[in-house]
Amino acid sequence: MNGKKEKLVVIGNGMAGISTVEQILKLSSRFDITVIGTEPYPNYNRIMLSYVLEGSKTLDDIVLNDLHWYEEYGITLHMGTTVSKIDSDTREVVTTDGSRVPYDKVIIATGSNSFILPVPGHDKQGVVGFRDIADCNTMLDAAKNYKKAAVIGGGLLGLEAAKGLVQLGMEVTVVHLMQDLMERQLDSTASAMLKAELERQGIQFKMGAQTSELLGGERVEGIRFADESVLDVDFVVMAVGIKPNITVARESGMEVNRGIIVDDYMQTSLENVYSVGECTEHRGVCYGLVAPLFEQGMILAKHICGVETAPYEGSVVSTKLKISGVDVFSTGEFIDGPEHTVISHKDEWKRTYKKILLRDNVMVGAVLFGDITDSAELQKLIKQQTEMTDDLYASLMGTGCGGHKKATSVETMAEDEIVCGCNGVTKGHIMDAITNQGLTSIDEIKASTGATRSCGGCKPVVEQILQYVLGDNFTTGAKQGICGCTSLSRDEIVAEIRQKGLQTTKEVMNVLGWTQPEGCSKCRPAINYYLGMIAPDTHEDEKESRFVNERMNANIQKDGTYTVVPRMYGGVTTPEDLKRIADVSVKYDVKAVKVTGGQRLDLIGVKKEDLPKVWAELDMPSGYAYAKSLRTVKTCVGSQFCRFGTQDSMAMGALIERKFERLDLPAKFKYAVNGCPRNCAEACTKDIGIVGNDGGWEIFIGGNGGIKARLADSLCKVKTDEELIELCGAIMQHYRETANYLERTSEWVERVGLESIRAVVVDDIQERKALMERIEFALGHVEEPWQKAIRNEQGENKLFHGIEVTSRP
Repeated sequence: MNGKKEKLVVIGNGMAGISTVEQILKLSSRFDITVIGTEPYPNYNRIMLSYVLEGSKTLDDIVLNDLHWYEEYGITLHMGTTVSKIDSDTREVVTTDGSRVPYDKVIIATGSNSFILPVPGHDKQGVVGFRDIADCNTMLDAAKNYKKAAVIGGGLLGLEAAKGLVQLGMEVTVVHLMQDLMERQLDSTASAMLKAELERQGIQFKMGAQTSELLGGERVEGIRFADESVLDVDFVVMAVGIKPNITVARESGMEVNRGIIVDDYMQTSLENVYSVGECTEHRGVCYGLVAPLFEQGMILAKHICGVETAPYEGSVVSTKLKISGVDVFSTGEFIDGPEHTVISHKDEWKRTYKKILLRDNVMVGAVLFGDITDSAELQKLIKQQTEMTDDLYASLMGTGCGGHKKATSVETMAEDEIVCGCNGVTKGHIMDAITNQGLTSIDEIKASTGATRSCGGCKPVVEQILQYVLGDNFTTGAKQGICGCTSLSRDEIVAEIRQKGLQTTKEVMNVLGWTQPEGCSKCRPAINYYLGMIAPDTHEDEKESRFVNERMNANIQKDGTYTVVPRMYGGVTTPEDLKRIADVSVKYDVKAVKVTGGQRLDLIGVKKEDLPKVWAELDMPSGYAYAKSLRTVKTCVGSQFCRFGTQDSMAMGALIERKFERLDLPAKFKYAVNGCPRNCAEACTKDIGIVGNDGGWEIFIGGNGGIKARLADSLCKVKTDEELIELCGAIMQHYRETANYLERTSEWVERVGLESIRAVVVDDIQERKALMERIEFALGHVEEPWQKAIRNEQGENKLFHGIEVTSRP
């Protein structure tokens, strides 16, 4: 190559392809790498989509390699681009837009697509698969507007989708053709236990049901089954399986069957073209689970880098169900037959089950339910075709599967044994990182080696290795920080900022010894908030440390447009403001105007380039629907109009909203103000809920009506409006100063304790007044970010994220 780097093109920006790239980067610098991905995102953890769906994680949380990573390693990334074929004559990869990328070697990692049952009505609105972020967003949107969902398919993916939709408040029925759930991974006993547990969590089941038709007009309205029975639904998730995405290979003339056919070194029938992941067929098998895909990637990486490696001979697959509150594991063979010796234990009281299958006294498979402590050990033993012994039996079954057993020893593990199958990380690699880099926490190991980064199933073994290496220093050394970039806690960071007078995010990271110099999506926004909370008069807000919605002053939608929510104090508006909203919506072709649950109007579908002009022409304050701040103050009509009202809730709600808007908080914050105990504004599910009565007001705190619903606690009663405002300000400032970043008040109250909060803001009058003074000081140094973004000192044209603006409010 005359010193020039070889051109490696990777088709597919998913987990299998990028994991292979990561392995290549460890072995060689001989390649100039280009990655082409269909989705408009960097590489993210697809197996964590169920957590995004249930709301416990965001897209940012599951990104494995952000854009900085591609830049750091000089990788050219094309997002939102689809490859149509490989032209082997010209040695170019051709995209659907006609672009051509030259190559010396190609890796195809196009993954798989959802299999949609070809029944009548499968193409109706409201029918979706569950494979990527776009599907996830569709399901999240559906949960806001529809109530009855069906998930067709009772396998791993279907159950994860069902639990996510239940968490979002939908009535969910899992429709399954077979009589057992996850029949490809579990025996009938474990399947029945799983079904019973999921029923306790709110999922309904229709077993042994064959779907024959999806009913309805443009949108799905029901499912008809082969027995002519009908299930009424308004949303359907197809989770009946996946099919390898072999389009590129077929169009390029490669040998394909169900998947792209490869040899033991992942070579396709086309010279210098390789395939890895779910799109691949090896020895007649296509794998749809994560670990085999990374095993393939490790061998492929070594092969194309010229490093000696054993051939790929297939994988022993294992399965873990990623549903909160349900622990299920399966590996190897799981259905016992005449040729098996069966070792099993079932404990109906503790709801645990363990079964190990032997053939000729060799361990060939296992199923665990309820207690999966031994999963890593069993997977290793079965992969190594270990013979059962009395000692091994005593270790695995000695106290019963529900009992307390000592942790699996890592001392006897070989150093080249893979601990994290998802990312190909060995015991030796982890031990070297702990020793050479001084690592003391799981998060540090994850950041350094990638272990635990994907499914997290190896975390117990990684922790055991950490304890084994650190010995007596384990307890004190393995302290968890706010993220993997630091071992410092929230309180320690705030104390250091105060003590050392740190003023910027970069300064904090540098002085306090961040392991990642640029930080991450978890710590950058947190530090920016802490700096502003500590020194509101001097801190310059760092836009680059804000989430995208806050940077754009609007919520981004799945189609790339934005929603704009102007402020309506206490949910009250005027005809003039309504006319202005209508005029702007028509002028800028807004797709819909939605009345929100917070008594405001949401302008949906604003183009990015129109955002500053929309804000300018509305000439209304932002409702901060995108911000970690006061979102809404919901009110009833109160004593002004209601015959039951005892207090003027509309006026009080507007007063509170005007007073505390604009201020940054650890997380989004919602109020409700009721004019009487009938509670029409729903104070019981708000961060601060206020209920009027004949004698004054009662204050409730820590309510949440979202995914983790919580009823608010009664904090105190006050007699005057002045006391109410002072208490509200003190509560908010105490929360600002003591809560973790992104911690809602519902979690804060449970962590800190209601009595502790009451002692500070209610009982200690001096501290309450001091808190109120501090929040007044902070309020005096903030202004609307949308105003700040479009004004300059001379009042001349200003660029708003690259868009020229000629008018301003």
